[in-house]
Amino acid sequence: MDASSAAPAPAPPTRRRLLLGALAVAGAAGAVTAADPSEARAAGGTDDPGRSAAELAERQIGVPYAWGGGDRLGAGIGFCEDDNGYLDGVCEGDTTIGFDCSGLTLYCWYVASGGTVQLAHYTGAQYRTGTPVPRAELRAGDLLFFSRPDAPLHHVGIHAGDNAMIHAAHTGTPVARLENVFDDPYWGPQYAGAVRPQARRTSTGPSFG
Repeated sequence: MDASSAAPAPAPPTRRRLLLGALAVAGAAGAVTAADPSEARAAGGTDDPGRSAAELAERQIGVPYAWGGGDRLGAGIGFCEDDNGYLDGVCEGDTTIGFDCSGLTLYCWYVASGGTVQLAHYTGAQYRTGTPVPRAELRAGDLLFFSRPDAPLHHVGIHAGDNAMIHAAHTGTPVARLENVFDDPYWGPQYAGAVRPQARRTSTGPSFG
């Protein structure tokens, strides 16, 4: 669910126009839910950015998964790459406005921190940004990471408190809340650790996740 490792740059005007145009068409058809800019502004710069990040993630529940989708502006148009972005052999990524796993986390933390936390659009890089947190000390907003022998650190979600996780899982699914993530038969055995993001400036450039 991840590709390259650099922090996302602000969207250029051409991408912004494309996104707004696609939102208008999709919204008219009732086909997509997009991030609400007013909600994003309300979440920024609070005393508890982790909780604000988790609350902002809650408000993205129902937004579609899009491989490569999501940046500091919110949900974005995805694309297809290798086997990613396809559903039943059809490329869904380049026609879907949404988030992938690390696009969701970078958006929520960037807004909730008032722009002081800039996560890369890549799960592996997000794991290396911040402070490792023992499971017993998890707070809302901490990032949860998952791995398999064939795919180290292939997924990231946001801890929502009470051992729940909000995440963008894969093409064909919306952003969702998963209760009791550590007891889940699929995700529980893949849990690889947690990180609490810290304010930090990173280099900018195109990236996916």
